[in-house]
Amino acid sequence: MLKPAFQKNEVLIADIESARNQQDVLHIWWLGQSGFLLQYQGKHLLFDPYLSDSLSRKYADTDKPHVRISELVIDPARLDMIDVVTSSHNHTDHLDAETLLPLMAANPTMQFIIPEANRTFIADRLKTDLAWPVGVTDGQTILVDDFVIHGVPAAHNELERDAEGRCKFMGFVVEIGPGHERPYKIYHSGDTLWYEGMVDILRPFEVDVAFLPINGNKPERRVAGNLNPDEAARLGGEIGAKLVIPHHYDLFEFNTADPADFVHACEQYGTPYQVMQLGERVSISR
Repeated sequence: MLKPAFQKNEVLIADIESARNQQDVLHIWWLGQSGFLLQYQGKHLLFDPYLSDSLSRKYADTDKPHVRISELVIDPARLDMIDVVTSSHNHTDHLDAETLLPLMAANPTMQFIIPEANRTFIADRLKTDLAWPVGVTDGQTILVDDFVIHGVPAAHNELERDAEGRCKFMGFVVEIGPGHERPYKIYHSGDTLWYEGMVDILRPFEVDVAFLPINGNKPERRVAGNLNPDEAARLGGEIGAKLVIPHHYDLFEFNTADPADFVHACEQYGTPYQVMQLGERVSISR
């Protein structure tokens, strides 16, 4: 029995549409794993979506089955309002052709933000023009549509760079809003451990919302690791995030965490938090 979504399919689409009426409000939906949809003043940014069963099929007959434990909230082809999509790194749950190709077909003008170091790999996986994605590396800031995007490093498990010194694993801080009025700053960690200097990089952004992974780093899983619930709660507090939302859990049976542990840690450290249900909307206003 899969964990049910709070809302999915037609109900989710209707909620996305109805939220457009609240113009000065930032709306956030959790779409599963590390995927978050943001809406502000009619613009939509989609962080790291994984909306297929490609990994479950790929590993079905191996010694590392990726057994899905929660419902799929939406067919990516239904998301026809997307302006910007990100991929923080090349792992399939953050760079899934079965998710991205339908999104590209449904949104012919959407822009795709990637680590510059991964351009060739991504163009090959998606069979797209090498020049199409918008590349960024750490310390770089770009303007894409109504979003100012800052590249920050991620350690998954290392701060890995290509021959030109560009990060292969990244997080993004996104300032949202048209013109010079960009009232919200959102940090999506990608997949990362806590690395030296991380707090010093992130604290000056004064982020409103931080999306942080909580599934931990357990070598016996034989996959790259992430922050655990305690580390995510502590990091959110140390960077001064006004709200921390956990991700990267409740997708695969072998690689998950209990968000109750994250809640306990947040309450211990005094970190403001919200645990979202699949397909749920959180709305933030000044």
